[in-house]
Amino acid sequence: MKKCFIVIASLVIVAACNSNTNSGSNSDSSSATADSKSADLSSNPDYQKGLTLIAANDCLTCHKIDEKLVGPSYRDVANKYAGSDTALNYLSHRIIHGVGANDQHDWADQTNNAIMTPHLAVSEADADQMVKYILLLSNK
Repeated sequence: MKKCFIVIASLVIVAACNSNTNSGSNSDSSSATADSKSADLSSNPDYQKGLTLIAANDCLTCHKIDEKLVGPSYRDVANKYAGSDTALNYLSHRIIHGVGANDQHDWADQTNNAIMTPHLAVSEADADQMVKYILLLSNK
């Protein structure tokens, strides 16, 4: 319940920050582009559904959007797999089946060989939706 409250509070804060308009005529075009991208993401159904599923599971225990915690940040994952045709299936499989300490995995050097526990109760469709959300966070 606390996770849901935190996620909802974060979304309200982000929405409030994005609702400010710049009334000056000297608006920075890169700022406008960034605001536009943020607004586009928050209204994207894949973004909303994926964020809800991530908040409902234990994902935020080990991952954050922009910081490495136990596992890599979501943005690092998104940037690494941006444009990959196999990312959705590969990452969905990793969510459901996890990564063992002896498995070869992409983040071993960055996570001190931390394991990712299996999430067998997560359906393939839900895992796909979570991955779609993560991939939307790419800076590329």
